[in-house]
Amino acid sequence: MLGRLNHVAIAVADAAKAAKIYGTAFGAEISDRVPLPEHGVYTVFATLPNTKIEFIEPLGENSTIRKFVERNPDGAIHHLCYEVPDIIAARDQLISEGARVLGDGEPKIGAHGKPVLFLHPKDFSGALVEIEQS
Repeated sequence: MLGRLNHVAIAVADAAKAAKIYGTAFGAEISDRVPLPEHGVYTVFATLPNTKIEFIEPLGENSTIRKFVERNPDGAIHHLCYEVPDIIAARDQLISEGARVLGDGEPKIGAHGKPVLFLHPKDFSGALVEIEQS
């Protein structure tokens, strides 16, 4: 059911500054800083040959990642994103196997303009998992 690893997300205080390091050190292509108000974050992507690193920065006082960044001021891995061919089928299968979907269980549009869902970290060895329709 899971496809390839789409990206690893790192939560930071300044996404553009953090991504610039990957551009300089690894020659990664760096995207523009984009606000995603529905998710409460700004995103910047560093594209590498085999995957992407997504840098997420709190957007607004009520950002869902604000406390995470406060606890990890130097930045920390926030989530892993995997591609799935059919997000609804994947969601339903994961729920039937005991996984918990965060939020209302309905996909939202993510940073790539595709439907995404997040899965409870306690169900995946402590890792927050995002699934994105490919």
